[in-house]
Amino acid sequence: MATDSPEAQHTVERAGKARPHIDRALVARLVQAQFPHWAGLPLTLLDPAGSDHVIYRMGEELSVRLPRHPGAIGQAKKEAEWLPRLAPHLPLAVPVPVEVGEPAFGYPWPWAVTRWLEGEVATVETLGDSMEAAHKLAAFLTELQRFAPEAIPGVVTRDEPAGGSSLAERDAATRAAIAATAGVFDAAAMTGLWEAALDAPGWHRPPVWFHGDFHTGNLLVTGGVLSAVIDFGGLGVGDPARDLMIAFTLLSPETRSAFRTALYVDDATWLRGRGWALATGLNAYTSYAAENRRIAAQTTRQILSALEG
Repeated sequence: MATDSPEAQHTVERAGKARPHIDRALVARLVQAQFPHWAGLPLTLLDPAGSDHVIYRMGEELSVRLPRHPGAIGQAKKEAEWLPRLAPHLPLAVPVPVEVGEPAFGYPWPWAVTRWLEGEVATVETLGDSMEAAHKLAAFLTELQRFAPEAIPGVVTRDEPAGGSSLAERDAATRAAIAATAGVFDAAAMTGLWEAALDAPGWHRPPVWFHGDFHTGNLLVTGGVLSAVIDFGGLGVGDPARDLMIAFTLLSPETRSAFRTALYVDDATWLRGRGWALATGLNAYTSYAAENRRIAAQTTRQILSALEG
């Protein structure tokens, strides 16, 4: 299973302080009351599990995911609604929703039971130089984007997931982060990239599906091979440029080029993708680099890769 991206962690903090206390006893009570056929299965805390959810492995084949904060409460129902429809068309494994639990015993939000996915979290060391991984990532996004929302039987267009924030909505925060990191990175280069990304032609084709948080922490590796994509809380339709973040968080210059070629990304979309990588990398760097060396290294790589192109 995976941890949340550094940017997701920062989003969590901004979402508010309302966090229910979640422990094994609560999870056991919820499972026993709502899904008694699983009441005897052992619960093992996944630690660390990121900032969005508390995750328990339940027996050998299941996991229980409980949102920690208000910003994550829609994921259980979103994944239950959309992943079974998308999964048959995708070339990598994705979470398999099993049940959605209801609020109870003082816990205020829907929660999820999914199939357990084996694997280790992807890293630059395991996949960064892998041409196979680059092509698999491109194939995954190609199939995700190809499966247009209106292609799903019975789906009404107005009920599509929200498209999420745009680059323009991040302008003030990103410029502030550029100023704050001027002693670490090249402020002129960052400003130039950011303004070019904002000025790039937008996505004028029909909206397509995007994962929304396509970074290394949401990829699983089995036997050294990319095997699964998880955590679809940011799933939506619109501009696919945000999913290009993976090219700058994971891939080397050589595999990044192969990924872009395989995905047939035009210049404007690639430029917007670089903008997304810069904005999310700066957001995480300014929030966590001073206190977390791992995040400092990850986000430094992301920012420099976005500037490199």
